[in-house]
Amino acid sequence: MALDALRGLAIMGIAWMNVYAFALPLQAYYNPTAFGLESAPDRWVWLASFVFVEDKFRTLFAMLFGAGCLILLEKDQEHPIRAHAVRMGVLFLIGLAHSILLASNDVLRAYAIAGLALPIMRGFTPYALYAIAIGLVAVHIGFGMVAFGSGILDFYQGRTGTEASLFMERNFGSDAVALRSSMALGEEGFIDRIARRASSIPSQFAVLLSSVPINLAAMAIGMGLWRQRMLAGEWRTFRLQRLAGVCALISIPALLLLAWWVGRSGFSGAVVGAAALVLSAPFDTLLGLAYAMLVMAFANAAGRSTKGLAAVGRLSLTNYITTSVIFAAIFASWGLGWFGRVSRSEAFLISFIPIGLALLWSPLWLRAFGQGPLERLWRAGARALT
Repeated sequence: MALDALRGLAIMGIAWMNVYAFALPLQAYYNPTAFGLESAPDRWVWLASFVFVEDKFRTLFAMLFGAGCLILLEKDQEHPIRAHAVRMGVLFLIGLAHSILLASNDVLRAYAIAGLALPIMRGFTPYALYAIAIGLVAVHIGFGMVAFGSGILDFYQGRTGTEASLFMERNFGSDAVALRSSMALGEEGFIDRIARRASSIPSQFAVLLSSVPINLAAMAIGMGLWRQRMLAGEWRTFRLQRLAGVCALISIPALLLLAWWVGRSGFSGAVVGAAALVLSAPFDTLLGLAYAMLVMAFANAAGRSTKGLAAVGRLSLTNYITTSVIFAAIFASWGLGWFGRVSRSEAFLISFIPIGLALLWSPLWLRAFGQGPLERLWRAGARALT
């Protein structure tokens, strides 16, 4: 139950992240000054999200994905690698449909691609897996700083018209033309959006491949934690609390320092992008690990809240995509059309709608059917192709 509760918490955290992708233009996902910054609460919501939410729950979800894949690889007696590859293929197709119809920031495709490497690591010791994770995070930072370094250098040297600085401001800053373009995309019709996203599938692969090192790092950690039985709920509470405290004491001050740097720069696009996507990565990973240890420390009490989270976690794939359906119904032009009409803090409050509904419907669905509809689809598709 504790592992399912942890997965349920990850789903809730992803809702806190994804609401901004549906409610606000692209640039505002990372940069609060680009759009939706109307009051002091909006600034505090950005700070809390940057420090405690952004990419921590993606990391946590990826850890659990790695652990779950290892469990299935160890369980499969015949052709485990082929069965795993088929599962990743079906998951990629589900993610592809999700990205075209609902959420362009879908993570299932990235997990499926990174997940293809997991059978190679299934025989490694936990410490070898942790070493691989550290190396992959370093690779992520190295390549990331190659991408963002010239933009940061241009910013601090006052060069605002270079190709690098313009790219950073268009994607992570407050460039007026880029914001108008993002607003237009957010207000397009359903058919137009499908056509645009379907046509951009080939170009999306570069972005997906760039996310492989950081996602695979989290998956390797999850595999190691399963091997060491932490995710199986076999560690003592004091040990979990102590290690969670160490991870938090390292990561939270570092993330606060990065947030200060971003604000000090005036939310420069290059600094925002580098801090959010690259430099925060090791600290996001550590804080995600702290969350995992804290939940495992307290979830075994099996209280009502734990049971509710566990139900959400058992339907993680269904709840992940259902959250996108709900956000689309609220913000998309074919729904209520609230895109670009709410502040950052209002969008955060709206994120509790799918969370509350998931907590409500998940236990009822499990009692009636025992398995989520999309979990059943994933398993049935994998069995049919194996």
